[in-house]
Amino acid sequence: MRIAVFGANGPTGRHLTEQALAIGHEVVAVTRRPGSLRTRPGLTVAVADATDPEAVDAAVDGTDAVLSALGTQFSKETITTYSASATAITRAMARHGIKRLLTVSSSIADPDWRPSGAHFFNLVLDPLVNRRLGRTLHEDMRRMEAAIRRTNLDWTLVRPSGLFEHPTVTDFHTAGTSADGVFTARADLAASMLRELEERRYVRTAMGVITDAVRPNIAKLIWNEGVKKK
Repeated sequence: MRIAVFGANGPTGRHLTEQALAIGHEVVAVTRRPGSLRTRPGLTVAVADATDPEAVDAAVDGTDAVLSALGTQFSKETITTYSASATAITRAMARHGIKRLLTVSSSIADPDWRPSGAHFFNLVLDPLVNRRLGRTLHEDMRRMEAAIRRTNLDWTLVRPSGLFEHPTVTDFHTAGTSADGVFTARADLAASMLRELEERRYVRTAMGVITDAVRPNIAKLIWNEGVKKK
């Protein structure tokens, strides 16, 4: 299958690209920074801003499916990256007759998501980090989800929890709407998207993804995903 990966040079996009190539897919890696990706057999690099309709149209032309791992940092200002890119991508897909779309969102997009037994997370980290510091980001994720739901595409909204780096894929689990757990390894997130691309268990609905086999160091996670990225 020939797939377009948006955000291909990002933390999750790199896992997606590598794993997709490893299992035999052709990958169109869509990025604004082409120099950050190493060319190799099966990989085509497309330079595009995901919010630019013309650039997105050219990037998805000739592909069979689109996987988006776009992301941005927390900000006090209004964020539009997710919703604007979703609009550009879905319209381009409709023009080219491409039906399958998998887009990374977040468990936070589910208003009822509260991982069981995670008292410190539910009472402290989630209200402070996700609901306050990440408020504008998650508001735009919800706008993105709403825009995708209005389309006639075969979409899946992929909802990880707290993302962290782990070198290998683990025995992750998925569930409809959102999954019961606090953390998701990026390698597992990528693997879940590629598995769903083949299995189509969550078409036109949301899929939660959780990593149970390993857990990150909380202090290191906050530093790497919050402070260091600034």
